[in-house]
Amino acid sequence: MHIVTDMHGKPRKSNHVWSNPPLPPSPHPPYPLPLSHQASPISPHSPRANGSLHQVLGVAFGLAVLIGNTIATGILRTPGEVASHLPSTGLFLGVWVLGGLYALLGAASLAEGGVIVRRSGGPYTIVQRALGRYPAFVVGWSDWISTSASTTLGAIVFAEFAAPLLPPVPGGIKAIACVLILAFGWLQWNGVKSGDIAQQLLSGVKALAFAVLIVAALVMSVPAVMAPATPVGLPHGTGLIAAIVLALQAVIFTYDGWTSPTYFGEETVDVGHAMPRTMITGVLLVMAIYLFFNIAMLRVVGLGAMAGDPFVAGSAGAILFGPKGELVIRIIVLIALLSGINSNVLIAARIPLAMSRDALLPARFNTVNAGGTPVVSHALSVGAVLLLIITGTFNTVLALAAFYFVANYAMSFIAIFVLRRKEPDTPRPYRAWGYPYSTGLVLVGSVAFLVGAVLSDRANSLRALVLLALSYPLYWMMLRGRATNDA
Repeated sequence: MHIVTDMHGKPRKSNHVWSNPPLPPSPHPPYPLPLSHQASPISPHSPRANGSLHQVLGVAFGLAVLIGNTIATGILRTPGEVASHLPSTGLFLGVWVLGGLYALLGAASLAEGGVIVRRSGGPYTIVQRALGRYPAFVVGWSDWISTSASTTLGAIVFAEFAAPLLPPVPGGIKAIACVLILAFGWLQWNGVKSGDIAQQLLSGVKALAFAVLIVAALVMSVPAVMAPATPVGLPHGTGLIAAIVLALQAVIFTYDGWTSPTYFGEETVDVGHAMPRTMITGVLLVMAIYLFFNIAMLRVVGLGAMAGDPFVAGSAGAILFGPKGELVIRIIVLIALLSGINSNVLIAARIPLAMSRDALLPARFNTVNAGGTPVVSHALSVGAVLLLIITGTFNTVLALAAFYFVANYAMSFIAIFVLRRKEPDTPRPYRAWGYPYSTGLVLVGSVAFLVGAVLSDRANSLRALVLLALSYPLYWMMLRGRATNDA
C-alpha cells in the first residue's frame, strides 16, 4: 500500500553534492547525468558495497508486482463503504473511475522519474534526486515503516482467514502470521529470481480467481434470498461534496500499490521502456478488474444492500454459492493476500538499501548476496514485521500509514516538476502524458486528500506531524553516525 508539504519548507538548493550513485549496468548506454548527479557518497559498485542488484526483471514481473501489491482485501470490503456514502449507481461507479484516473495519471508521471533515476528504492530515489537528502529521508523511512505495517496487516488477515482451515496451532493467529513471513523471508533470501517467480505465479492466480468470481457474478442466476434494502437518500449540496470526498478517499486507498515497479528500477531490463509500460498497463488492468467487480456486486447484491456492508464479497458469495460461498470467498482472500505479502517483502528491502547508498543509513545495509537479495535490509524488514506481529502495534502504525502514503505521492509529484526544471537536458525515453497539467492535477488531488485526512482524523494526523518533526534530529544522527563510521 508515501510527505512533506509546508511542514518542511520549500526545497532549497545546496552547495553540497548529495545525489545518486552511477547508473547500474544496462544493455543500453546509460543516460548522461548533470555533473551534480555523477557522484554519490556510496556507489552500489564501490569497493565497500558487497555485491550488486541483478538486472533480471521484466515486464511480466512489473505487472505482477503492481497487481499483487494493489489488489488485496480492500476491493472485497471497500464497495460497501463507498455505497454507504453514494447511494447512486452512477456516482458509485464514477468514483471508482476517478480513483483509477488518479492512479493512472500518477503512474504516468512517476514513470518519468523512474526512467531518469534508474535506481531501486521507489519514490525515495526520485525525491532524493530532485529535492535532496532530508526530504528523501522523510519519504524513505515513512515509506519503509508504512510498508512494514501493511505487510503485517496482510499476514494477520491471512492467518485469521486460514485458521479455520487448519488444525489448532500453538500461538494461534500470531504464530501462523509469523511462520508465513518467515517463509517469504526465506524464499526471497535465495535471490531475486525466487521472488520474481513467486510474484508472477501468485499474481496470476489472483487475477484468475477474481476473473472467475466476476464472471460467475455476471452470468449465474441470482436467487432472491435477500429482502430489498431500504433506499437511502442521496445527500445534496455540501453534503454531497463531502460524501464524494469520503468515497474517493476509500477508493484511492484501494488503488494504492501502483508505485510498485519504481522500487525495482535498476533490476529491470530496459527500464526506459519497461517501467512506463508496466505502470500504465498495470493500472489499466486494475481499473478494469475493479470496475467489473463492482458491476458484478451491483448485479448480485444490489446497491442498497451493499451500503454499509463490511464484506460485500462475502455477501455475494453466500448469494451465489449458498453454504459453499463462505469457503469460496475465503480461498479468494487467501490467494489475494499471498501475492501482496510477497510484493511488500520485496519492496521493503529496497528502501533501506537505497538510503544506505546515499549515506542515510549504515553502509552494511548496502550488502547484496549472490542471488541479488539485499540481505541486511531484507533481514531488517522481516524482523520489523515480526516485531509488529508479536507486539500487536501494527494498528497504531497503520493509522498513520494512509497519511504518509499520499503525502509521499505529493512529494514525488513535486519532484517530477523539479527534475524538469533542474535537468531539462537529461534524456527522457518516456515523458509524462499531458505534463504539466496531468502531474499538477494529481498533485492538487493529493494535497486535497491530505487536507481531508487532517479534517476527518485530526488525532492521527497530529501524530503523523509530530513524527515528521522528530525525523529531523534522527536524520542528523544518521548523518553524523555514518560520517564517523566512514572516517
